[in-house]
Amino acid sequence: MAAKNRETNKNRAVVVSGVRTPFVRAFGKLMKMDTIALGMAAVRGLLDRIHVDPQQIDSVIWGGVILPGDAANIGREIVMDAGLPRTIEGTTVSRACTSSLYAITLAVAAIERGEADVILAGGSDSTSNAEIKMPQSFVHKVAPVTMSSKSGPSDYLRLITRLRPGRDLIPRQPSVKDRTTGLLMGEAAERMASRNSISREDQDAFAFQSHQRAAQAVDMGRFQEEIVPVYLPNGRKVETDDVIRADTSVEKLARLKPAFQKGGTLTAGNSSSLTDGAACTLIASESKAKAMGWIPKAAFLSWSYDAVDPADQMLLGPAFSMPKAMSRAGLSLKDIDIVDIHEAFAAQVLCVLKMLGSEKFARERLGLDRAVGEISPESINIHGGSIALGHPFAATGARMVNTMANELAHTEKSRCLLGICGAGGVSAAAVMEAV
Repeated sequence: MAAKNRETNKNRAVVVSGVRTPFVRAFGKLMKMDTIALGMAAVRGLLDRIHVDPQQIDSVIWGGVILPGDAANIGREIVMDAGLPRTIEGTTVSRACTSSLYAITLAVAAIERGEADVILAGGSDSTSNAEIKMPQSFVHKVAPVTMSSKSGPSDYLRLITRLRPGRDLIPRQPSVKDRTTGLLMGEAAERMASRNSISREDQDAFAFQSHQRAAQAVDMGRFQEEIVPVYLPNGRKVETDDVIRADTSVEKLARLKPAFQKGGTLTAGNSSSLTDGAACTLIASESKAKAMGWIPKAAFLSWSYDAVDPADQMLLGPAFSMPKAMSRAGLSLKDIDIVDIHEAFAAQVLCVLKMLGSEKFARERLGLDRAVGEISPESINIHGGSIALGHPFAATGARMVNTMANELAHTEKSRCLLGICGAGGVSAAAVMEAV
């Protein structure tokens, strides 16, 4: 996205407010809530909190990674399940872990083109409800019979005799392997850690920092503004995150076994966990926000969406996207007050930081004369990140936007830089400023 002067743009898009559900470990308290239900909970929670007239909403743009087979356009389903006017357009975008940031910047772009005034954007995922598929051999044998109106009892009897228990009837376990490389994200991160000499000790130290900062943020009430409760089908209420481990320590983390490779450095403790949750952000034109009496929190100066060869260093993308986003805004690291990077794995974050500080990487991969700049691990993710908070794939980007918008609105900080990696080698970055 090319930078432009949004101060003089009457349609400048602003972040008005944002919320998220609690982020909960998969197969836990939110297991009965699918991605649509979680998205609906976030949307309703946001509208109830700031009392938006649904008639003012032009569109819902929603991110999803684990999409249900019977309702791929979850954005449209959320419109209807949330009780919004059925004339509101709903769209679904899927771009791995960058999905909800992509949804938000699509909303920003639409508003600044004059196509809309108010858009709800966000994302949700329920790992607990990932669909378990039957083998394709089962589908190929069964589908012609079950989908034909001419099939009778004899056809079904013949079908039964053709099915082989070992080959056709054992469900396939859901996998987060990259389709192109066949690698789990953790296996790709292991390769990156080895290639860039990222130690187990440094990974555990970063993971400890994430949990400590997230726990401190909870204690200080920093997440109260953004978390809305989820009401379960049984009437119970889920109000708090359950991934954060305030009582962990570097010593405890050091005792965990490698999770992805024998003798490896990545563990369950220094990696993000499978999580259920949703996050939603209200984007509006600045003029509309003023007319509605809303107080804007932040605006976007720039963003960049990129990709690397997944067979090389699959999760290194933010090292490319973050410099591009800053360049498009006419900024450098010295102009940035907060850096927030998605923590898929501690190893991945540390690799990105190492590349940003590398003169060689800058010359050979970015075409720059000098390194982007040194960023210490201690200076980023001031309220923790995905390792501590959890990572519902498509909700993470909106969670980051909401937290950073609140930080810009309530402190003297002026600008923040976001960076997110994703499966398949995709990446994203954005620069936000206080309004």
